[in-house]
Amino acid sequence: MITNNYSMEIFMKLYKVWTLLCCLLLTSAFVVGCGSDEDNEQNDAQVETFDATTMLNDFANTVVLATYIDLDDKAGELLTAVRTLAADTSQANLENAQQAWKATRKPWEQSEAFLFGPVDTQGLDPALDSWPVDHVNLQSVLDSNDTLTVDFVSGLEDTQKGFHTIEFLLFRDGDQRKASDITQRELEYLVSTTENLKASTAQLRLAWAPEGENFSNIIAQAGAGSAVYPSQSAAVQEMINGMIVIADEVANGKISDPYNESDTTLVESQFSFNSISDFQDNIRGIQNVYMGKFMTDGQGLNEFVNSKNADLDARFQQEVQAAIDAIGTIPDPFRDSITANRGAVQAAIDAVSKVQQTLEQDILPLVQSSEFN
Repeated sequence: MITNNYSMEIFMKLYKVWTLLCCLLLTSAFVVGCGSDEDNEQNDAQVETFDATTMLNDFANTVVLATYIDLDDKAGELLTAVRTLAADTSQANLENAQQAWKATRKPWEQSEAFLFGPVDTQGLDPALDSWPVDHVNLQSVLDSNDTLTVDFVSGLEDTQKGFHTIEFLLFRDGDQRKASDITQRELEYLVSTTENLKASTAQLRLAWAPEGENFSNIIAQAGAGSAVYPSQSAAVQEMINGMIVIADEVANGKISDPYNESDTTLVESQFSFNSISDFQDNIRGIQNVYMGKFMTDGQGLNEFVNSKNADLDARFQQEVQAAIDAIGTIPDPFRDSITANRGAVQAAIDAVSKVQQTLEQDILPLVQSSEFN
């Protein structure tokens, strides 16, 4: 009896232990199961995708193509004004041509926020806007015996044609030029180089237009058959890198180079005193891309950033406007301010550098870490 009772006692203890162990295992399985559901929900939230179809379509058409259409239209108006000046070299016609040049600069400078695609692959950027230009080289063309046809001018070096050659011929040294001082040779050069510029803007417009090479569609179809952009993320990163490039060029090239060297020959648009407007329009180009607008509003990159980090979106919009405003506080002409108003110039450099920094360190990584359709 003693042995039987002892065995029964051991059996009961083992049964209790086994029962407790089973309960613990069941409880653990329940907890693990619940934890798995939560993890799945978190993972689903982490891989939530952003459909950039509308944003990319609006960037390509509402911003880029619309800018190039305006540029080409303005270049046509400039050519008309130059031809009018050549036919009747009056002071009024000279000043009209000068204003037409400045009007054409605005969409071009804004377009520098997206210097990729055909403007790059077809060599249109340097053909339109190489700088700095050497007025000695320009004078050498005028002093030559060559016939200044449009075909001849088209074959010249990039620094001997385009925007800044036209600027030199129309403005010379920033002071109001007298129409009576313009020679027939200058008028011939002016008309031919403006015709060359108009041909380039028309080529650029057609490269993006549906009736042409339709690069707009290559952007819009990113991730859905685009031969250039295998994913929406690749196209969005191209947009951001375009903004980074122009922010870097404005802060560390266009403004910094003449400022650091105290060299007015390095100043862009030095003959027309249009430098500050050029720089502001470069940053407005960033603003246009980010907000998805030019003449009309579309869906911009801001909607994506806001959906991920509303504080970052608000901060970046403020930084872009602050950079435009800081450039605007530099007294005209910029070529004098690089020595006479160095504090204002440095403040502008710092403000534009902040825009570049946020694009590189915050917005680009956000895109790279996000999922798109």
